[in-house]
Parts: sequence; C-alpha cells; structure tokens
Amino acid sequence: MLMFLDEFEQAPGLRYLNHAAVAPWPRRASLAVSRFASENVLLGARNYPDWLTTEQSLRERLMRLTNAPSTDDIALVKNTSEALSFVAFGIDWQAGDQVVISTEEFPSNRIVWEALADKGVSVIQVNLKGNDPEGALLAACGPKVRLLAISAVQFASGLRLDLVRLGQGCREREILFCIDAIQQLGALPFDVQACQCDFAMADGHKWMLGPEGLGVFYCRAEVRPLLKLSEYGWHMLEHLGDYNRSEWQPAHSARRFECGSPNMLGAVALEASLSLLEEVGMDQVAAALQERVQWLHQGLTAIPGVRLHSPQELRRRAGIVSFSIAGVTNTQVYQQLKQHQVVCMVRGPGVRFSPHFYTSRQVIDETLAIVREIAKQ
Repeated sequence: MLMFLDEFEQAPGLRYLNHAAVAPWPRRASLAVSRFASENVLLGARNYPDWLTTEQSLRERLMRLTNAPSTDDIALVKNTSEALSFVAFGIDWQAGDQVVISTEEFPSNRIVWEALADKGVSVIQVNLKGNDPEGALLAACGPKVRLLAISAVQFASGLRLDLVRLGQGCREREILFCIDAIQQLGALPFDVQACQCDFAMADGHKWMLGPEGLGVFYCRAEVRPLLKLSEYGWHMLEHLGDYNRSEWQPAHSARRFECGSPNMLGAVALEASLSLLEEVGMDQVAAALQERVQWLHQGLTAIPGVRLHSPQELRRRAGIVSFSIAGVTNTQVYQQLKQHQVVCMVRGPGVRFSPHFYTSRQVIDETLAIVREIAKQ
C-alpha cells in the first residue's frame, strides 16, 4: 500500500476526511488532465481516436468495478441525479403505483420519486433504525410497489445495507431494484450481478477519486427497453457515426442514455483514477478503509462526551463515521475542525468523517487529538 502514497500530495497540515463529499484527485489523474490539456492546445482534436480509446478503457474499468456483464450495460452520465431521473421518468407508471425508499436518503434519491406524484405514484418511506432494516424495506413492498430505490450506504449515518438480500427480495416480489451506489462504489466491492439490481448509479467524484461532472449508470440489459427515453441526439444512436443515415433507432446498449457529446476531459481524469483503484485492488482498498474507520471508531468512543451515530457492527460499516459532542453544536465542532485544517462535513445528526484507503494514521491521530480538545471545552 505504501507504494501508492505518493499519488496523494496534499497541502502541509491538511487533514482530509471528506471523501463522502468530494475527493482529492490522485497525482495520475492530475497528470492525465495536464497532458490532455496540452494536447488540446497544440493539436486540437487531431488524436480524437485516442480519446475514444481512453473512453472505452473507462467503460471497461467501470464494468469491472461494478461486475457488470458487459460494457453495453454501462452508460457515462453527468451525475447520479441524471441517472435516477432516467429511471424515474422512463418507467411507464400507472396511477396507484408505489415506490419504496428509506427515511435517510440523500435528496437525489427522494425528490426524483416524489416528482412522480402527478402521475399518481406515491412514495413509501421506511425507517431504518431497527435491527433489521432490510426486513423493514421488504415488508413495505406490497402489491402496488413497482420499485425499491435505496442507497447502498446512507450518506449521513454510513449505514451499509445487505444488497444481496434486498435484490433477492425484489426478485421474489417481481419488483424493480434501483441502487444509489455513490457511497459504496470505489470504497467497497460492489457487484450488480450478485445483488440482482436492475439499475445502479454513482458519481465519480467521491470514492472513485475522480472529477465532478461524470458518473456511471448501470442498466440491466433485460430492462433497458422498459425505460422510455427523454433525451435524443447523435451520440445515442445505434449506427453512431453514420451521419447520412435518415432512418435511426436508439442504441441497444446503455449508450442510448448518452444523447450528445461526451465529457472527454472528465473521462481522462476518471479513467486514470480508476486505474489506481484497480492496481491497489478493491479488496485491499476495502480492508485498508475499514482499518481506518476502526481507528476512528476506537478513538472517538474513548473521548468523553462523544456520541457515535454510525453503525458499530462491522458488516454495517462503510467509509463514513458520524459523531457529535455533548454540549457543542455540530456547526461549532465543524468550524473548530476547519480551523485546524480538518476537511469534513456536517450531515444528519453529526459531523461526518470519511477517510479513504490511503489516509495516514498520523492524520487520524491528529484529528482525534483535536476532537479531544474540543470536547474538553
């Protein structure tokens, strides 16, 4: 793991614990973008075929990262919200249909379903606080439910769900299964085939260490025809590049969701970042991340006045650790951490720390010492 530490050169004194929001790029992504920019200045698009090769490499890396059956199942989208909208406004809803989500969802995975109210679709929100959140979600899937939409990891608490169990439950009930994977993809192994999901989506700018403005949308081949398209253009056609063809049809692949010119700059950066995750290996990434989460759990629980809001069970943990301090508001804690160059966020009931596999023990120990001083006040 040490061989990859030179990929992350951060400002002196910076303590970066904010990968659940926006991650810093690895060095290789910066270099790739720099080369791409220089090539544009000197040569313009002379080497566009090479750019397409990089884009194809990105699709292949995303296919492997999600364990999708084929690159045909992978669409490159602007963000998670866009992919969720493709699903929500692509399904042929009937008045009375229902969607099940949780009470802890990030707005992207709530608003898009609530926006279907004018079609007669209602949203059931399930509380995940009990001992069996998967059981509660599946119990809410009655005969009118068409789709279960859930985050693999809840953005505020860091609660990790059993996606395999949920996927099996959806298959048994013959309902669609949609996963917002943004807080898992790049942090922990993720397998669309094992969890039998129909749709999964994630942005590249969090755990995948890429830029904002480019994400992935997995759409299972068998359900792609079920989604009515709402965006059209030259890039989403089956006969891409045949500009003189008068007859047309959408691509059979997930490229049908990519209506226009691709984000080549983003593709160059994200492809480089994912090459790092592949070289490390997702099992190793996950193990290193869990080790750092454990350091935070142990350190925070040893500080008087600190309350953890993240799961204690190992199987429920991802990369997020949420806490609060008795007698100090979350905003005050956040501001004092910020003064000491600790980069984090206030989310839900607490302050959210989110390290990654490369985060040093020194950064975590120094951060814990700062939290200890704040708690003494």
